[in-house]
Amino acid sequence: MIELSLKKALAGAEGKIALDISCQIQSGELVGLYGPSGAGKSSVLRMIAGLMRPDHGILAVGNETWIDTENKFFLKPEKRNIGMIFQEYSIFPNLTVYENLVFALDKGQDKSFVDELLNSIGMEKMAGQSPMKLSGGQKQRVALARAMVRKPKILLLDEPLSALDMEMRRNLQEYIVKFHREYGLTTLLVSHDASEISRMAQRVLVLENGQFSFDGKPESFFKTS
Repeated sequence: MIELSLKKALAGAEGKIALDISCQIQSGELVGLYGPSGAGKSSVLRMIAGLMRPDHGILAVGNETWIDTENKFFLKPEKRNIGMIFQEYSIFPNLTVYENLVFALDKGQDKSFVDELLNSIGMEKMAGQSPMKLSGGQKQRVALARAMVRKPKILLLDEPLSALDMEMRRNLQEYIVKFHREYGLTTLLVSHDASEISRMAQRVLVLENGQFSFDGKPESFFKTS
């Protein structure tokens, strides 16, 4: 379970935003984060990942405390058991597909899991290819596999599919849901696409004016919005 209660002053496109959010996310949930551009959705993921420090608050994952500002405790990003994918592919162009995944392994981790992941995304025959020769959808599949290499418990997705065409998006949505289920992940997906969240997420958190204005099933929110 993820339990968070975080505050952060943000500089948005339309002025300052006082982010003040609290929620619980159950282990194994796939949760969509939805809301207008500049609302702070990406900042929520970045605080969970340890890439941004909140001004105040607590973040606990399972029995571990990751953030406790009152006691000046902040767990380093590399100590957090997460995988994260951005809209940009963030893969190394000078390494092969296989080498990109091996590079992300923990020291001493069995390389056989890389082969398992390549098979899972249908890229085993392209393991020796340069990422420069891959399509956008193939690059994002490699990014997804690389995020999974360390067997994270939490997968954070920040608009990972928005640059792809509809057919590629549908395919990648299926891969993400497959990984989510197969590896027992807790997944948070930031997306501006209502149909994407409706198709993938069990639950949606809507961020508006610095707070979660809705917390429930996607079909309930998107029917009325």
